Amino acid sequence: MVVAWLTGWPPDGLDRETVARWVASAGPWGPLAVIGLMTAAVVASPLPSAPIALAAGAAYGHYAGAAYVALGSEAGAISAFLIARGAGRGAVERMLGNKRDYGLLGSQNALTLTVFVSRLLPFVSFDAMSYAAGLSRLHFWRFALATLAGILPASFVLAHFGSLAMEGDLGTAEWIVLGLGLLTAVPLVLMALRGGTGASRRQTERTQDKERIE
Repeated sequence: MVVAWLTGWPPDGLDRETVARWVASAGPWGPLAVIGLMTAAVVASPLPSAPIALAAGAAYGHYAGAAYVALGSEAGAISAFLIARGAGRGAVERMLGNKRDYGLLGSQNALTLTVFVSRLLPFVSFDAMSYAAGLSRLHFWRFALATLAGILPASFVLAHFGSLAMEGDLGTAEWIVLGLGLLTAVPLVLMALRGGTGASRRQTERTQDKERIE
């Protein structure tokens, strides 16, 4: 709901018939345009992706719209990852500035989990995380799978919301957005519990080491 409000969706005077005319005029190039725009939105940070995803849902429906949004987001993330890996740290630092550092250190499993969880969090920069992952030791196939798994829920919700907005059924959309919020909260809680357990274990080990020295 917040994304829709901030982006002014749906615009005044926009209905399913208007969107249908847009789709008809785009013809077979419409899906490719959505995928291309989503890819560009990830690679080029200033371009917003939420309005594109909402429009895709309004134009192509829940499932097809979500598929196009997910494909474009995945292609953009992979492009950013490969750009960072090929261009090197200096080029990425000039592009992103302070946003580049997400602390992507640790094992392959830890890096994969970090990327996956970041895709569920709307306040984590999608493009910056993709570039940062390209500078890390994370394997490409792990990055691609973690990104795809993480973007599917948000892609479906945004496309579904765009479709429902055209139908005037915003009550259902509110429940979907709430479900996405819960889906986002679960990984955060698990990571917090895991972090707290790890910190407690490290503190216990330090205490035991100190006692042995004394």
